[in-house]
Amino acid sequence: MPAAVYWFGDIVCLWACLHAFTHGTPDIELLLIGYATGYALTRRTLPLAGAGAVEALLPFALSWTGVSLAAAVLAVFAYRVCNLWLPLVPAAHALRTAWSRAGRPPAERVVGDFDVFHFSDWMYPAQRGGVRSTMIHDLVPLHFPEWVHARTRSMHGAKYRHASASADVVMVNSRFTGDDVAATLGVSPDRIHVAHPGVDPAFTPAGDRQDLGRPYVLTVATLEPRKNLSALLDAYRLLDGELSLAVAGAAGWGEQPSLDLEGVVRLGYTPPDELPKLYRGASVVVYPSLFEGFGMPVVEAMACGVPVVASSHPSLDEACGDTAVRVDPRDPDAIAGGVRTALARHEELAARGLAHARSFTWLENARAHLRAWESAR
Repeated sequence: MPAAVYWFGDIVCLWACLHAFTHGTPDIELLLIGYATGYALTRRTLPLAGAGAVEALLPFALSWTGVSLAAAVLAVFAYRVCNLWLPLVPAAHALRTAWSRAGRPPAERVVGDFDVFHFSDWMYPAQRGGVRSTMIHDLVPLHFPEWVHARTRSMHGAKYRHASASADVVMVNSRFTGDDVAATLGVSPDRIHVAHPGVDPAFTPAGDRQDLGRPYVLTVATLEPRKNLSALLDAYRLLDGELSLAVAGAAGWGEQPSLDLEGVVRLGYTPPDELPKLYRGASVVVYPSLFEGFGMPVVEAMACGVPVVASSHPSLDEACGDTAVRVDPRDPDAIAGGVRTALARHEELAARGLAHARSFTWLENARAHLRAWESAR
């Protein structure tokens, strides 16, 4: 099919979703629909995981704060149409980059007037009025450029510079990231607002459990250097075959860890609706990441009633609370010891983790966004 047809389908979908509410509708509804649609168009090439999943759920969280059911349904429709049914937009990355860097046309030319314009990731069009808001999940490309692709370094670097200079509101998903943004980018603390991500209601102890043939330790992470799977594999060797090691996650950027080890089960990318069952079936979840913005797998595992062994890096403090077994992520002996500790304290840690995970809701995430936007008006 010609590229022009792909473009036409995307433009019609975007126009229809926005135009349906441009007359006599509160601006927050327009924001909801536009955000869901724009996000879908931006992220269609990637499986949802980590920060991507967080951004995908924000529009629906906003709908729970009082936005009409019609707007919420249309947002769901827009997201699913763009993300699942329409073909890939050719040159979408180049288009987003050009629009962002050119500074025109302003967003109002596409969606009309609005109260708030919230942008994320690599796309930051100009605007004429309203609150300008963005989300920064972490500053990994600045602190550890060797851990990310060159294009990621370039694009995020440009977005960080632009956001620090122009955004009225900078949302972050943890206080750790907020402090990092203030110290590294020079953003004043009054512009930084924390909105911890929520845990989807599907992550619960009740439900089916994955059976891999024997008890298993689980790790959920994209296979990339920052996730530190090589140290986990070294730790697994020290467990002397007590458990299998299940690795759920798509291949990422950089050198891939060798998973050709007896007892290791490579599951590859696991769709979000399959994750709860996988967590529930695990004896322990291990998350040895070297640096995070928040650490969603930690609270997802806790919400499923599974004890967690997590990196002691402070970027994971808010996700872990005082309910995870914390270990030096660069020490395989410490990781293996943490697994044994979690197994021995399984019932205690599972109960405490459940209570901790309940504090992370999408409703509170949406309220935090709305409070931040109201404060900047």
